[in-house]
Amino acid sequence: MGKIKTPRRAGAASSGPYERKEKKDKPAAANANIFRFDKDYGQHILKNPGISDAIVEKAYLKPTDVVLEVGPGTGNITVRALEKAKKVIAVELDPRMGAEVTKRVQGTPLAKKLEVILGDVIKMPELPPCDALISNTPYQISSPLIFKMLAMKNPPRVAVLMFQREFAKRLVAKPGDSLYSRLSVNVNFWATCKHIMKVGKQNFRPPPKVESDVVRIEPLIGSARPNIAFEEFDGLLRIVFNRKNKTLRASFAPKEVLSLCERNYKVYCSINNIPIDESIVEEAAGEDTAAMDVDMDVDGDDEAGGDGGLGNDDDDDDDDMPTFFKELGAVDEEAKTPSRNPKTKVAAVVRAKIDKVLAGTDLADKRARMCDQNDFLKLLIAFHAEGIHFS
Repeated sequence: MGKIKTPRRAGAASSGPYERKEKKDKPAAANANIFRFDKDYGQHILKNPGISDAIVEKAYLKPTDVVLEVGPGTGNITVRALEKAKKVIAVELDPRMGAEVTKRVQGTPLAKKLEVILGDVIKMPELPPCDALISNTPYQISSPLIFKMLAMKNPPRVAVLMFQREFAKRLVAKPGDSLYSRLSVNVNFWATCKHIMKVGKQNFRPPPKVESDVVRIEPLIGSARPNIAFEEFDGLLRIVFNRKNKTLRASFAPKEVLSLCERNYKVYCSINNIPIDESIVEEAAGEDTAAMDVDMDVDGDDEAGGDGGLGNDDDDDDDDMPTFFKELGAVDEEAKTPSRNPKTKVAAVVRAKIDKVLAGTDLADKRARMCDQNDFLKLLIAFHAEGIHFS
């Protein structure tokens, strides 16, 4: 006697990350196991094999290369990299995906060349040493991943990465472009960046809401790498690009920025045994009011800057913005009244040094969005000569 078929209860719990989805308008062969992707992890799997091949090809991998892949997903790019490289280190946040990419090469010669690390690549102390970095990058970690790679002592020879299209345009933006930002300056100061190709959202499963682009980044290494601490250069850019349509004089006018420079100057003097005078000095009448007027005047220039009304949103890609900048953005009109706190002589010295640097470099009235790498480098060297640092 045949076994009675009992209908499955609606909403029954699945036994794993795979779920059988039955559709009446499709043949039985189409009712295959479908992986449930988590959009919170940025899981938009690249399904076009031609694009996967192009990403690996543009990395120009050697048989001796160690490749780092961030977010391998189901392994579409991973398998192609394994065929060309010595080893692939895949860093995956979702354990289900880690098991999927491992199962894909299980029982083949490629399995010995694959190492899967489960965890958040951004929270790792440092990226694993590698010769090449490839990734269908989750959009939410695009900026941190770029900065983490550029900050490495021995960065990879090449990185071929897929980003949201607007973010990719930031990488290759030039001075005066609407998307020119701190990211643009850093990437092009520490590396060469080239646009590879556009990728439509129909090439992903599930499709994202935005288009994507692939870029090739070649970090400068050896003698070609600038002999400047990344934290120092980036610290200066954080200040001037907080409002890129402001003049540099106005960028250094806020009390939070002056306080930061003062603290760093005290540390510099302490390390180099330079005596400083921290006694209280009386301010001249109207000094704070004048400083505030400078800020208000330049705020009006945001509209005249012709930058598409980006305002304070030019660094939306920065997930690691300093706390004092966030506090600065939250200050209301009432908090902008002149400060009555007593000022020290060392604070006056720091302000004078900042004015001297801006006047000496002829950059006081120039806006960050119009400055190139040489301008920022000249500015940083001048500040260092006065004992002001930004790391």
